[in-house]
Amino acid sequence: MKIRSFLAIFCFTLALNAAYAQTALKPGIWRGATKTAKGVEIPFNFEVSNVAGQTHLAIINGAERFKVTDVKYKGDSVFIHMPLFDSEFRLKQMAGNLTGKWIKNGGTKYTIMDFTATPNTLWRFKTPQKPAANITGRWSVPFVSDGKTDLTVGEFKQVGAKVTGTFLSTTGDYRFLEGVITGNDLYLSCFDGGHNYLFTAKVNGNKITGGKFYAGLTSVDDWSGVKDPNAKLPDPFSLTALKSGYKKLAFTFKDINGNKVSLTDKRFKNKVIIVQILGSWCPNCMDETAYMVNYYKKFHPKGVEVIGLAYERTTDFTKSQRTLKQLKTRFNIPYPLLITGYTPANGDPAKSLPMMAKILGFPTTIMIDRKGDVRKIHTGFSGPGTGEHYTDFITEFERLTTHMLEEQG
Repeated sequence: MKIRSFLAIFCFTLALNAAYAQTALKPGIWRGATKTAKGVEIPFNFEVSNVAGQTHLAIINGAERFKVTDVKYKGDSVFIHMPLFDSEFRLKQMAGNLTGKWIKNGGTKYTIMDFTATPNTLWRFKTPQKPAANITGRWSVPFVSDGKTDLTVGEFKQVGAKVTGTFLSTTGDYRFLEGVITGNDLYLSCFDGGHNYLFTAKVNGNKITGGKFYAGLTSVDDWSGVKDPNAKLPDPFSLTALKSGYKKLAFTFKDINGNKVSLTDKRFKNKVIIVQILGSWCPNCMDETAYMVNYYKKFHPKGVEVIGLAYERTTDFTKSQRTLKQLKTRFNIPYPLLITGYTPANGDPAKSLPMMAKILGFPTTIMIDRKGDVRKIHTGFSGPGTGEHYTDFITEFERLTTHMLEEQG
């Protein structure tokens, strides 16, 4: 009996191991690609690893490694749920490759894109030709969408054929971009679980021409560039203000547990307060939140409070609560997140805060002194993908905080 039992357990274990070997993704670097409605591939790389018997992914964008741990198998199906942005992959394994759909919940509608991935693929873009150009440096870059021009600043570093960098705009940056130059052709892309971008263009000397910017299923914009070491954007502290005659901010919203929170609450009296206008759908907000968690740990003991005002893509409290709880867990956010009940569209943020003259973009960060007066408003956020711009922001933001803490309430 004992021998039979041992053999039964042994055979069962072998069967489990065989089943796992058949379904688990192969460790190593993969190349994945979503496909637009017009059939254009938006590629990225990710690394698969086995951690204590569980499949983990790390999405690669330049220096960034975006960790994904929610990977499940059912037969030949693979389900990957992204930790942010309310998106997921529903895939089938076929001959070692993956094919299926990437699905993103946009609040009122879903975006569904075809997706394929192949293992043991280190390249993102093929480079059949040696680079005939080098784009290292700073560029003045206009993007044109529906006849409107948005001026940005491109900053790139090229080593051989490989290019990394980003675009800076008045409302934030395009995060970590990675790609190549092959001949005179430039290709850059990124994927963070909520946003997939592809930039293509021709480079000729100090000019970039014929640029196309693909985002999501259908969006295509034009862009170009001129090399300009002096290209810069307006001061982000100069773009957003209160209406004339106002000095203070006022609001009452529910936190993610349904409790009402107001700036007049006792806990905020005589404190320096940072109000973070954000959305769980916003990639620059995620970068700011990662910083703000560390900022809070450093300055909260000195008398700083932080409040996040969330503008989700739905007015449904329960749906917003679910995505914000996911955000809170991902970053271990120690400060309150409030559900405003307003969306980011149709001027809603300004309606929810009528003392604001305008809100240009997400995130917007409001600094309030001990007397309750608004002292500074910062539009956008330049994240770690922007290098010195990120460190310059931290230096200035923390200098202003220290100054307000030293003032008497």
